[in-house]
Amino acid sequence: MMKKVLLATAASALLATAAGAADLPRRAAPPPIFTPVPVFTWTGFYAGLESAYTFTDNQRITTTGVLPANATNVALGRRPGAVTTSQDGIANIGGTAGYNYQFTPGSGIVVGIANSIDWTDITKNRFVLGAPNVAGGPPNASQFRQSLDWLGTLTGRVGYAFDRVLVYGTGGLAYGNVFHDANFYNPAGALQFAGRYDDFKTGYAYGGGIEYALPTDSFLSNFAVGRYLGIKYDAITIKAEYIHYDLGTQNVLVNAVSGVGTGAYVSRFRTEGNIVRAGFNYKFGGF
Repeated sequence: MMKKVLLATAASALLATAAGAADLPRRAAPPPIFTPVPVFTWTGFYAGLESAYTFTDNQRITTTGVLPANATNVALGRRPGAVTTSQDGIANIGGTAGYNYQFTPGSGIVVGIANSIDWTDITKNRFVLGAPNVAGGPPNASQFRQSLDWLGTLTGRVGYAFDRVLVYGTGGLAYGNVFHDANFYNPAGALQFAGRYDDFKTGYAYGGGIEYALPTDSFLSNFAVGRYLGIKYDAITIKAEYIHYDLGTQNVLVNAVSGVGTGAYVSRFRTEGNIVRAGFNYKFGGF
C-alpha cells in the first residue's frame, strides 16, 4: 500500500513540474541581420584618359579673285574655284574631366558637364593642276594644306542610367587650333601667291555615347593604374562616344609674292568632322 502511495506522489510531482515548465517564457531566436547593398549612382566628379579616331567630311575650300585679272583666272580654271579635302587619323592621347548628377540612385535621369581635349594632329595636303595660260602650255599649280592640331569640347550631357550603364546625348562648345595654308605657283613653278592662317577657333559639337561602371570585383579593375598609385576613387568606368564638330569657316588672304604676282585671292577653308572616343574614367564620390 505504501508503495502505491509513493508512486502516485512521484507521478503528481512530475506532472506539476512539466506544467510549470510549460508556463515559463521561451527564449526567442535573434532576428536576422540584413546588410544593405549599396545602390550605385553616377553622381560625382570624374576624370580619365582616352584615345580617339578623327575623320572629316568633305571639307570645302573655295577661292575667289580680288582683282578682275584674278577673278578671270578662277573663271578660266587656272586657279581652282572649289576643292574638297578629307582627313583621318588616330589621336595619340586625350583627357576628360567632368561632373554628373543622378536624380534617383540605381536607374534614372543623369545630367552633367564634360570637358575633353584630344591631340588630333591630322593634316591634309591637296595639290591641284589648273588650266595653262596658253593652250598646250604648262599648268598653273595650286597647293592647299589644312590641319587640326588638337580639338576640345565643353559639352552638357543628358542621359538615362540603367544602374551601371549610362546612355547619353551631349552638345555644346567645340574649340581647337587650326592651320590653313594656300600656295599658288606660276607655270614656271615659281611661287606666285601665298597665304596662311594658324590660330584658335571655336564652334559647336554634338553627339552621344555609352558608359559602363565596372563592378568592384571585376577582373578589369586589376588593370586600373590608379589603384597602384594610391588614387582614391569609387568606381572605374569605360566609355565610347561619337562627336560631330564644326569649327566654321575661315577666309585666308592669298597675297601676291612681290615681283612675281599681281593682286590677291581669298581662299575660304571649312573645318568640320567627326571624332570617336574610347577611354576610361575614375569616378569620385557618389555611394
